Amino acid sequence: MAEQSTPKTPVPKTPAPKSPVSNTPASEPSSSGVVSRRRLLGTAGAAGLALGAVGGAAGYAAAPAAPTADRTALLNSVGADEAMFHGKHQPGITNALQAKGHLVAFDLAAGASRKEAAALLRRWSTTAERLMAGEASANDDTDVARDAGPSSLTVTFGFGHSFFARTGLEKQRPIALDPLPDFSSDHLDKARSNGDLWVQIGANDSLVAFHALRAIQQDAGRAAKVRWQMNGFNRSPGATTRPLTARNLMGQIDGTRNPKPSESDFDRRIFVPDAGDPAWMAGGSYAVVRRIRMLLDDWEKLSVTDQEDVIGRRKSDGAPLSSGTGGTETTAMDLEKTGGDGKLLVPINAHARITRPDENGGAAMLRRPFSFHDGIDADGVPDAGLLFVCWQADPLRGFVPVQRKLDRGDALSTFIRHESSGLFAVPGGAAKGEYVGQKLLEG
Repeated sequence: MAEQSTPKTPVPKTPAPKSPVSNTPASEPSSSGVVSRRRLLGTAGAAGLALGAVGGAAGYAAAPAAPTADRTALLNSVGADEAMFHGKHQPGITNALQAKGHLVAFDLAAGASRKEAAALLRRWSTTAERLMAGEASANDDTDVARDAGPSSLTVTFGFGHSFFARTGLEKQRPIALDPLPDFSSDHLDKARSNGDLWVQIGANDSLVAFHALRAIQQDAGRAAKVRWQMNGFNRSPGATTRPLTARNLMGQIDGTRNPKPSESDFDRRIFVPDAGDPAWMAGGSYAVVRRIRMLLDDWEKLSVTDQEDVIGRRKSDGAPLSSGTGGTETTAMDLEKTGGDGKLLVPINAHARITRPDENGGAAMLRRPFSFHDGIDADGVPDAGLLFVCWQADPLRGFVPVQRKLDRGDALSTFIRHESSGLFAVPGGAAKGEYVGQKLLEG
């Protein structure tokens, strides 16, 4: 839970949404042979949505089919928004936070080789490309999201440390993928940590996200089995009148000072350079994934003032405590400023102080988390917290130094527990006609 801000979620514009219907007649298949989810809106999907008022004992009566010109209005801008699968970097890294997310790790099946892994990544890439464009899956589509648009769906793929030995590619394993060091505050469940392969799914519609999850699981077939899966959420796009930094389940603004793509050193900090080592990771990044449980019952017993001292920022607007009664979330934090009693306004062990990049040799990472709530345990305590996902060009210069410092004296550590962990090498994006990881698996 480092002191950086998540990418802002844009407020969708309702008027004139992107059309979910192409110029191709609705009854025609797409160029790939499968009818687009968006085109289905013009046929049975549209009729199913157009339910009228209750009609006496007959129940719901279907309204007349909408004219073709009106079908483009069936999706608002949230549903019609589309992220691109192909590009220099994989999707799901710099995209704005999505409302729903699934993180899932797979282990290759016994006997699966480099050949089977390549075939799997090819299937997964094809499915991701189709679903992100609003198309049906090519293989036994479940039809869960037939009346939905792309909804900013992103699907991201990564390789764990164990993948390389399983596929005979040890010489291609990056040094940056060496296992993370042990931290004294860890309470890790090995069954919910690491994995040969990792997939991150995000979308602004829960059914679209679930549809992608099922398609990815089905595509795995006999080549790989699920090791662990985690589900998360964020604020829905358009829930606020203007983009705001996300709040976590503690009620705190979570993620101030995230690196921004507009900054001159953003790519250097987040992405592996084109001349990077190994070459197949050019344009890629490293994802650290941590399931961080928040001890909410203990946290909520604190006064707001005590909570603010733990974080180092005002709960109401995220302004640093050093700004007094003024300031905003973006106001520079004065770490040396004291109050009338001579005490530091930002406590020495405040989370915001410890995680500042300038307090950690410039270490920076792009945080892109999801909150989670997996019910109430046997003691009546909520199993809730943060699915922490951070991106960096090198975890040894990003996550590790910051977490080591947090491990030595972060006031927040009393109220959180790291329960699972993973580190994954996420290669650059696939060019048109390629699949993710092709340079590694066929190089």
